[in-house]
Amino acid sequence: METYQLAQESQLNDLLHVKIHQYKQQNDGECASYIPELKKADPSHLSISLLLPDGTHYTAGDHTVSFTIQSISKVLSFITACMHHGIESVLNWVDVEPTGDSFNSILRFELTNQKKPYNPMINAGALTVASLLPGTNDNEKLMNVTNLLYNLLGKEVCINEKVFMSEWETAYRNRALVNLLAENDLLAGGVDETLLTYIKLCSIETSVHDLAKIGLILSMDGYDPIEQKQLIPVKIARLSKVLMFTCGMYNSSGKFAASVGIPAKSGVSGGILASIPPSTRNLNVLSQGCGIGVYGPAIDRYGNSVMGVRILQDLVEQFHLNIF
Repeated sequence: METYQLAQESQLNDLLHVKIHQYKQQNDGECASYIPELKKADPSHLSISLLLPDGTHYTAGDHTVSFTIQSISKVLSFITACMHHGIESVLNWVDVEPTGDSFNSILRFELTNQKKPYNPMINAGALTVASLLPGTNDNEKLMNVTNLLYNLLGKEVCINEKVFMSEWETAYRNRALVNLLAENDLLAGGVDETLLTYIKLCSIETSVHDLAKIGLILSMDGYDPIEQKQLIPVKIARLSKVLMFTCGMYNSSGKFAASVGIPAKSGVSGGILASIPPSTRNLNVLSQGCGIGVYGPAIDRYGNSVMGVRILQDLVEQFHLNIF
């Protein structure tokens, strides 16, 4: 058994480096252009980080490059709101239904009798959740999410001010969304406060190592196996993974679920947070579960890292990690 395990570890390490090298040569996709500061990213950057429950770390590529968390913050704000208000209370404001629409679309909300945003992983739902965060102003609301991140990561996080200003100055669609939500009594706070909170959350600096740690804790249903602490209530962690699986990859979530088959959440900066639950089906180095962080700023038309998705797909196929 030990020999088999070591062989799998060597295979994993080799696979990560080979795939990073292979996909860096292809350079498909383009950096997000509707946020000017994100357009400045190097489209050739690509990295991956895996963290196992025993603390073993595997990394490859440009893993020292930091980036902003963008829509991955939607998972963290949803967890924070649920931990403060309770799941049932939060779901009175936002639903958990997938949608095939673009993440910043208002079309379905306008054309149906839906009385609340479809899920917390689209912008409308994330804005409503941002308004629900505890705190009397945007800075206090932000602090409650960064406090959660401190508990998960064991370190302070900061805002990328250049990205924040770039997003704030070009947030035309999100300004329309937040006003539409206010018109329909779907905000628990003010319009400006909610939009400021949301954009600050998107502008949090992160790394593939941070995402891997968050993914690991989610894979263990909110338990940090390294620090041996329950940091997120089990029900909230499990619901968050369900939302990641069904709604986490924008309007290609169905395709990703079918072709990759793991809980994941992407951001238009090129980051992907992924969570691999423990499995008894396969005896390999990743069968105990792990967290994965990926970064590749060249994104597709949906907003997902082109090369990041391909690496995850290769990894899942090689080690049989899909949850079905």
